[in-house]
Amino acid sequence: MAQNDTKTYTLEEVSKHNEKKSVWLLIHDGVYDVTKFLEEHPGGEEVLIEQAGRDATESFEDVGHSSDARDLMSQYKIGELCEEDKKKTKKIQKKSCEIM
Repeated sequence: MAQNDTKTYTLEEVSKHNEKKSVWLLIHDGVYDVTKFLEEHPGGEEVLIEQAGRDATESFEDVGHSSDARDLMSQYKIGELCEEDKKKTKKIQKKSCEIM
């Protein structure tokens, strides 16, 4: 897929996919549909469902996923967060870092 052909999604669109029948995660501004991966996830489907419909970057990084896990993610990537919402998530991430 060429860079300009990448589908973009809003935070609102991602947030609608927050239950077992449709699980989307936002990780490093990439949008992932992991619905078909739920049963295969080594950590159990519950951890994915818990993060469904929102930014799971911090949780993903906290676990310390292997390079194989990171490579596997590419097959579930369906697009990117839209530019306007990327700015919103950066502000949220910056505020959470300042609190720590």
